[in-house]
Order: sequence, then C-alpha cells, then structure tokens
Amino acid sequence: MKVVVQRVKSSKVAVRGTLINKIAKGLNILVGFSVDDTMDDIDYIVRKVVNLRIFDDEEGIMNRSIVDIQGEILSISQFTLQAETKKGNRPSYAKAMKGFDSIKLYEEFNSQLNGYVKTYPGVFGEEMEVDIVNDGPVTIIIDSKDK
Repeated sequence: MKVVVQRVKSSKVAVRGTLINKIAKGLNILVGFSVDDTMDDIDYIVRKVVNLRIFDDEEGIMNRSIVDIQGEILSISQFTLQAETKKGNRPSYAKAMKGFDSIKLYEEFNSQLNGYVKTYPGVFGEEMEVDIVNDGPVTIIIDSKDK
C-alpha cells in the first residue's frame, strides 16, 4: 500500500465537472493498493498518517498532526501509485489490486481515518479532477512495505 500525503490549504475533487467533495486545511491523500495488501497495511498507514507531525506549532516548527489541528482529509484512490517502471517506458500495473478487493480496502482505509478526523472520499474507479492548493509544499510518501 502506498500513499502520497500532501499538506494542503484546500483541496477538492470533481467527476465530469461535478464537485464531489472538498476540504479546507488538512491533508490530500492519494492511495494505491497492491495485490498483497491486507488490513495490517491499512492499520500501519492510518497510524502513520494521523500521527505525522507536519503542521506548524506556535513557533513555526512542524510539530503537530492532523488530529492536533483538527483538520480534514480528502482521500483519493489512485491505482497508478503501484506502477512498475523498471522495464521499458510503458508502466505496468500488474501488482495493483483490482476492483472489488481494492474498493473494500479503500473504504476500510477511509473509515479508519474517519475515526480520527473527518475524511472525505473521491469516487473509486472514476476519472477525477483533483484540485490541490499545497501548503509548503509538504509531500510525504509512505509505503507499507517499508515498515
């Protein structure tokens, strides 16, 4: 399981021009599942995300988490995070989890995050337009296989 965590001033997601969800200050998370991901991977990533100290404290030091600032999360499914690019120029998505299994993990991921801070999803499997106003920018990549 891989996530790209971006600290944002705001973020929104639309499908075919229709606004689906939006957040103010918080995190925009792009999430991709691999064929061998389990609930343990979700638990690990959720713990990492909600405890990342990437928001400024009163002294301007990144020392506060999304929970500390009571921010929001916009969670976007993105199977292309599992792309393999070692051979040739056309990415392979053979290791990306497909359809129904991936939807289940995505929903569980969002549900667990929502237990800590308000989390809004994109639309799984749809072509989405994601507008992100980065804050910093601060971007963190987490891979559950690196634990």
